[in-house]
Amino acid sequence: MTRYALTLEFDGGPFMGLQRQAHGPSVQQHVEEAVQAITGEAAVLHAAGRTDAGVHALAMRAHVDIAKPFDPFRLMEALNAKLRPQPIAVLACEIVPDDWHARFSCTGRAYIYRITNRRAPLTLERGKAWQVSAPLDVPAMHAAAQHLVGHHDFTTFRSVHCQAASPVKTLDRLEVIRDGDEIDIHAAARSFLHHQVRSMVGCLVLVGRGKWTGDDLKAALDARDRAALGFNAPPDGLYFAGATYA
Repeated sequence: MTRYALTLEFDGGPFMGLQRQAHGPSVQQHVEEAVQAITGEAAVLHAAGRTDAGVHALAMRAHVDIAKPFDPFRLMEALNAKLRPQPIAVLACEIVPDDWHARFSCTGRAYIYRITNRRAPLTLERGKAWQVSAPLDVPAMHAAAQHLVGHHDFTTFRSVHCQAASPVKTLDRLEVIRDGDEIDIHAAARSFLHHQVRSMVGCLVLVGRGKWTGDDLKAALDARDRAALGFNAPPDGLYFAGATYA
């Protein structure tokens, strides 16, 4: 068996998430079906992270094991041909050691959350960003975000369906940056809880609108109680941006 590492880009809009679901299409399903159509083998796709329905990826790292030998470039081209017209693309493919694992070897994950801060309806960016029509105070959002950076119990920002063994995580980066009407929120950590990024973004928007202060955000964190959460941002603006490996 040869292990191939893939870098995937996808529009999460048509899917129930990256991972296979019994109640709808997934990115994993389509990639595995493409591998089987090319190789005749029932391969399993392992990815660096999971994504909810509607969440996108700029560079999701994943791997599959295939018995039949392939040149990585030719495998990438064949997968892209089979994946059409699904909004999934293989950006890169390489052979990696047998002990390399897309999920368990990963030492860092990064997400970007995109907000379009304007009153006019979204057209080109519909489904690709969260439109917030009220003015947002980005410096206040960024300053408040720093309360969340570091080693904390993130129970407040954790989905009740989260399967992580512990709510304690170390958030390495949370930055809020404006460029015209677009506001990007960059988050980086070794790993994240289910809904953590969307929950943090929802609360930061409350700060940006003047409904919360930075102290309110810190109090929500310290409460370690999901009931203290403001609300979850929608999935549209969330992108898995990249994974790092030692």
